[in-house]
Amino acid sequence: MFQQLKQGLAKTRGRLSSGLKSLLLGKSGLDDDLLEDIEMQLLSSDVGVDATSDILKNLKIRFESQGHSDQLLTLLQEELELILQSSSAPLRTQKQNKPFVILTVGVNGVGKTTTIGKLTKQFQSEGQTVMLAAGDTFRAAAVEQLQVWGSRNHVAVIAQPSGSDSASVIYDAYQSAKSKNIDVLIADTAGRLHTKNNLMNELEKIVRVLKKQDEKLPDEILLVLDATAGQNSLAQAESFDKFAKLTGIALTKLDGTAKGGIVFAIAKKLNLPIRFIGVGEGINDLRPFDAAQFVSALFSD
Repeated sequence: MFQQLKQGLAKTRGRLSSGLKSLLLGKSGLDDDLLEDIEMQLLSSDVGVDATSDILKNLKIRFESQGHSDQLLTLLQEELELILQSSSAPLRTQKQNKPFVILTVGVNGVGKTTTIGKLTKQFQSEGQTVMLAAGDTFRAAAVEQLQVWGSRNHVAVIAQPSGSDSASVIYDAYQSAKSKNIDVLIADTAGRLHTKNNLMNELEKIVRVLKKQDEKLPDEILLVLDATAGQNSLAQAESFDKFAKLTGIALTKLDGTAKGGIVFAIAKKLNLPIRFIGVGEGINDLRPFDAAQFVSALFSD
């Protein structure tokens, strides 16, 4: 599994970690020129201004107080991991009053429906029962795609005709999952552009309908982001958070970009758990996020 993670992060390894290694190997000290070179390497990998600033400040403090030149790379890795630690929180779906409701949100094209299918498989491998709700009623193709995943994983998909009220679909799915004692209900939603307020208001409505059933619902509002979108994904997250309080991030397509440093920018800027990362197209390539493992995979030879 670790080798698969390394392979999935190959492009980012080539841009971020390989670049940092070449900068730090053979250096005898940490001067302003080297700090500037490290800064450029981090920013070019989409680590982000805020995270980069923290990393450089702390690296300089630690090096001056305890470091030696041959420890620079180790110190830098530790600072990178520290940025991610607060976002390393696995999703716990076990609860007494079933089902655990996951509302997935995100713009079109980020891999939302595919993420739902992979999550379904993952929960099933843990012995949990799953039901899906086809809440993206704006596109008939989205319903069909979710039904394909349901068929593959042998789980029920609650759906209504295209154009139906998405909140109604998810309400029906919740009632069905509750009556059947299903462990996890995963609800798809329309691929809303985060600039379209009317569609965002529909998301607000879905949340309101769920809260009428149980004030604690939904248990998780999972925003799916495309790593290849870079800094634009931060704007998406901030907009979605205004309309539905996000509780977690699933970051897809890390295998398709050299700018996987966006993980650090997300962790620093959003202060949200990164629940899952996608590092390939396979059914098992959506994996729980672990900060230490992620940094280790980036720098491992």
